[in-house]
Amino acid sequence: MSDLGRKDFSTKAKEEITPDSSKSTLQKTKESITDTADRAARGGQPDSSKSTGQSVFDKSQRTSDRQAHGGTGESILDKAKNAVGIHK
Repeated sequence: MSDLGRKDFSTKAKEEITPDSSKSTLQKTKESITDTADRAARGGQPDSSKSTGQSVFDKSQRTSDRQAHGGTGESILDKAKNAVGIHK
């Protein structure tokens, strides 16, 4: 079970298992939009305020994103703070 306002784990797993070649353009677009919203929610909430399952899942997704796209390991909130000059 995922936290409120987050993409459900089983939905995410089904999307990952289903090959893109068998998805319609509408399905791919929907997944892209919901993945982006889920990433934003993931970055805007500290792990300490998440359920254990959600925290573990988010950490694995951040690791996957960093490996796939490169990155600093900072959350969206940290990046925003650095952008406006409010450092930790």
